[in-house]
Amino acid sequence: MSQEIANIFKAYDIRGLVDVEINPDFTFATGVAFAHFLQQQREPGTVVIGEDMRPSSIPLAEAFSAGVTSLGMDVIRIGLASTDMLYFASGKLGLPGAMFTASHNPAEYNGIKLCLSSARPIGKESGLLTIENFVRKGSALELRSVGVETHRDMLDEYVDHLLSLVDLSNIRPLKIVVDAGNGMAGHTAPAIFARLNCEVIPMYFELDGTFPNHAGDICPFKLRINPNVF
Repeated sequence: MSQEIANIFKAYDIRGLVDVEINPDFTFATGVAFAHFLQQQREPGTVVIGEDMRPSSIPLAEAFSAGVTSLGMDVIRIGLASTDMLYFASGKLGLPGAMFTASHNPAEYNGIKLCLSSARPIGKESGLLTIENFVRKGSALELRSVGVETHRDMLDEYVDHLLSLVDLSNIRPLKIVVDAGNGMAGHTAPAIFARLNCEVIPMYFELDGTFPNHAGDICPFKLRINPNVF
């Protein structure tokens, strides 16, 4: 295994430079390796996949999906999602998952966060090292029927879940400035606040994985409450 591949398998996820360390060939191989690992673990035969707004996320996720389905497992693509939305989908559906994102890293990076069914995390000590070894050694493609890829929009279900966690029946009117930083909060925040007694002043809600306004490692979702509204 090249040193580049060794370096991108972190303690709890996979992250690296797009085209230099992570490309569709790599994510196809990782999809095959993940499917092998899931079969070893006797996990359900379907993987749920989400991706963020980075330009590279869709082609990398498509290649990963092709790797998973090549081993006969099915895939549910939920499209644009935040990481916690992917974990919600994994928990609600009881399926293992893969999220394509590089979190706070700059635009030239991307990566994969993997989980077992019910959003159980996968790290070096709980499967990621095994998946890395499968990628390093290669996995033979068996003669079997290719799995099926389907699509499912889970944004409304995700919002339903968030709003069920606390009693919001007596929430006071709020005026909120939300800086989405051109990240996934620009996708999820409008759906959440549309159902609350809030006036939202949006900043940088346009989804843009090149982060034209400020770096992704600046917290993209901050609340400041104006005491004058009480």
